[in-house]
Amino acid sequence: MPNISVDRLKPGMVLAKPLSKGSMVILGEGTELTEGWIARLSDMGVEQVFIDGPAEQPIPLEQALIELESRFRGVSDKPHMGEIKKIIKDHIEGLYAG
Repeated sequence: MPNISVDRLKPGMVLAKPLSKGSMVILGEGTELTEGWIARLSDMGVEQVFIDGPAEQPIPLEQALIELESRFRGVSDKPHMGEIKKIIKDHIEGLYAG
């Protein structure tokens, strides 16, 4: 569930969490956003909302795996580090799946 800035919202996106201002719920969970709602959110000063769907990853998968290799380069001879690296690699690949 990505947290998206209002300026990146597109009609058809669906709220993953209710949007509240103070104690008042503005839009409920599951609301499909329209151009009108997006404009109103911007006018109200809302900066970000949670949207249904997988989170967008900030870097490509290939770059994430290169960085993983780099981070584990100096500890490959330590006990259990290979297992930890594999767990993290599986997690990273899962973030990009789907």
